[in-house]
Amino acid sequence: LVLHGPNLNMLGRREPEIYGSLSLDQINSALDALAAELGCILAFFQSNSEGALVDAIQAAPADYDGILINPAAYTHTSVALRDAMAAIGLPFVEVHLSNIHRREEFRHHSFLAPLALGQIAGFGLDSYLLGLRALFNHNKK
Repeated sequence: LVLHGPNLNMLGRREPEIYGSLSLDQINSALDALAAELGCILAFFQSNSEGALVDAIQAAPADYDGILINPAAYTHTSVALRDAMAAIGLPFVEVHLSNIHRREEFRHHSFLAPLALGQIAGFGLDSYLLGLRALFNHNKK
């Protein structure tokens, strides 16, 4: 399951100097292409609502083997997302288009990172692709 947090539906129009010029659909298409190469199937979900993301996380174990998540602004604020990820026990990788550690101080902390297999930030689309590859390889073991 690929989860995209708040404002990621605005990619391509939103601060392209920070987030790049690709749309969310283009990112999802690139992920689908890599998934086909790896032999896995992806589902995508984006929401600006914290509760909808929590619901998607809680439902995930019934259908998915792992989660690739860009929690976006909820990275730094959402204990609810952190607790949902802890409750379900699925492996997950946290990804960010920009390097959150080179940005404003408040963006340096992630509530999810301590639970994640890993965090990949700062490589634009490649953050997602590297994250998918890492999650897939982890689940192959």
